[in-house]
Amino acid sequence: MAVDVYQIIILATLFIIYGIFLMFDLFGRNENYGYLAYVVAVIPINYLWSMGPDYVIAAYFILFILWDITLLRDTFGVYFKKNKEINEIFLYLVLGILIQIIISAILPEGDSALQVNTEQLWFFWLPNIHSAVFEGESLILGFKLAASLMVLLIVLPLILDIKDEEIPLPMFIIIIAIFILPFLYISYIWLPGPETLGVLTFLFSVILFVILLIITRSGKETK
Repeated sequence: MAVDVYQIIILATLFIIYGIFLMFDLFGRNENYGYLAYVVAVIPINYLWSMGPDYVIAAYFILFILWDITLLRDTFGVYFKKNKEINEIFLYLVLGILIQIIISAILPEGDSALQVNTEQLWFFWLPNIHSAVFEGESLILGFKLAASLMVLLIVLPLILDIKDEEIPLPMFIIIIAIFILPFLYISYIWLPGPETLGVLTFLFSVILFVILLIITRSGKETK
């Protein structure tokens, strides 16, 4: 699908806006608007998707890359510069994800052509990465790796944050339940199918359970 120079300029400008929020701390304003990078990232991505159905996989791949970069920035800020808060990171990331999910229900309904190369899940049109059209494409592998890295970057700060904390065993269920949806999505993009989906999600949940057992305390240990 042909792209004119004006669309390229607008797209580049939207990415620059994302970059401003990504590097907001460099301006020394001592304000927390840098977290908005998680939300602003969806703007250029959906503009790219609106340019044609051929760009949907690339758009989501770039979106995961932008979120990965922002998570790396904030993980560094939490553990080295001490200027980021984990709760704020998760809040704005979840907000960005929710906005993207809502847009995925609205944008293709407004332009039915954008439903190509997607699959409908309830009201939402998500990229169909298992389509035969994309079979063997390196972009799909990049998409899967970027999405997997994003889940890892979400789980890792949580693990580091609760290390050596007193957490009762029943709380593990709540923590694992929070990550069921990310685990389901990662299982789906690598090995789709009802059986493998459940098996991989169960495996990831058990691994997280074991990690939580190792790094946390019950508070009842003998001294």
